[in-house]
Amino acid sequence: MVRRNYIFDTIREVFLRFGYQPIETPAMENLSTLLGKYGEEGDKLLFRILNSGDYLKNVTEAQGHKGTEAQGHKGTEDASPQSPVTSHQLAPLPLVPRSSSFDLNQFTQQISEKGLRYDLTVPLARFVVQHQHELTFPFKRYQIQPVWRADRPQKGRYREFYQCDVDVIGTNSLLCEVELIQIIDEIFSRLNLPVVIRVNNRKILTGIAETIGASEKLTDITLAIDKLDKIGLQQVNEELAVRGLSAESIERLQPVLTLEGKIKEKKGFLEQLLVGSETGIRGLEELCHVLKYLKSLEVRNKFEFDVRLARGLNYYTGIIIEVMASGLSIGSLCGGGRYDDLTGIFGLPGLFATGVSFGADRIYDVMMALKLFPDTIRSTTRVLFVNFGEEEERFSMQVLKKIREAGIPAEIYPEPVKLKKQLDYANRKEVQYVVLAGKEEILSGKVTLKNMKTGEQQTVLTDKLTKYII
Repeated sequence: MVRRNYIFDTIREVFLRFGYQPIETPAMENLSTLLGKYGEEGDKLLFRILNSGDYLKNVTEAQGHKGTEAQGHKGTEDASPQSPVTSHQLAPLPLVPRSSSFDLNQFTQQISEKGLRYDLTVPLARFVVQHQHELTFPFKRYQIQPVWRADRPQKGRYREFYQCDVDVIGTNSLLCEVELIQIIDEIFSRLNLPVVIRVNNRKILTGIAETIGASEKLTDITLAIDKLDKIGLQQVNEELAVRGLSAESIERLQPVLTLEGKIKEKKGFLEQLLVGSETGIRGLEELCHVLKYLKSLEVRNKFEFDVRLARGLNYYTGIIIEVMASGLSIGSLCGGGRYDDLTGIFGLPGLFATGVSFGADRIYDVMMALKLFPDTIRSTTRVLFVNFGEEEERFSMQVLKKIREAGIPAEIYPEPVKLKKQLDYANRKEVQYVVLAGKEEILSGKVTLKNMKTGEQQTVLTDKLTKYII
């Protein structure tokens, strides 16, 4: 937690420096809020919460069959308190028919109306719509909270993990995207973690889909090419075919999937490819505008234009961003982009928005692997006062109070045990300094300050002690 808080504190400080304010949203949302926002695969990863009380009362086998109305998908509000669940109410569960006509999704909607949040962006959109008359727009907020996904745990993937989000709601200015990339650059520079910042534009992908004659398959294309780094070109092509793209469209997509070179070369290729696609050309112009700003602002981390970057979530509408650790394969550490249409789903159309999310747990894993955490953050205690007995305790407590008032984390060993045990305690906690105050020190108004790293000792006046603690 000391190391995690180092990450959180670094991120939070940068967010605040760029003028963002904190909010929090509930861990639980209505499924009607969450479903349909993350694509088909995202919906499968939602943790669903069983309705409280007698949730099986009105559920029958027939309601699981296709063609029946799914009552739980209408976004019902919290119902009145229900009676406690009894063992009689819990058993027996309705048998799930194994016929091909049975729809498990419709069946689960009868017994579950809530779910754990999948990310912080969709709850933010719901929050903005709900509190629109109380907010000042553009609304700049940050949020650091856990999210949940019913995924298979493995390296870099978790069922519960923290996201650190920063978003701007209520403006379509591309300065927002520039600022977000500046925030990314500043945070990873402070963490001393070298990264590659990849950028693209969903409008470019829309234009590509149009030019290959598969505009109606945009979602299928983005979902497939988003896996390019994980499964390779051949399997992406196979998945595109399974998703219904014609052999001709897949063939015309190949130059995009294998596109390499400098930003200028990629731009020239796309200008020719996207002729006739107004949306695609507009996306390319937006991206070039942002890239020019980044070049003039001398971003410290490497950034690149990757036309294959798709980010599979359905709600992105413009610039998209993904951050990868340099020289270490663990997945994206940060990602996001523009999602101008999201609040319209909740009844507030036309509200522009853009934001990025930092994955604190992956950042932690990378920093541990690369040994990037400073030695100074390993312990929360900087100074330990040795306990020699009751009289020395009283004296040490007075000095200790002044040390803490100076903002230095400090403690006293709670019992007057052998000195070796107390020094071992300091070493095991990686405490930087130990203060020894015996009877002679009390009479002289001085203490002995021992540097546990170097072994150096010096006698200092109690009122000058804080100056010696670096």
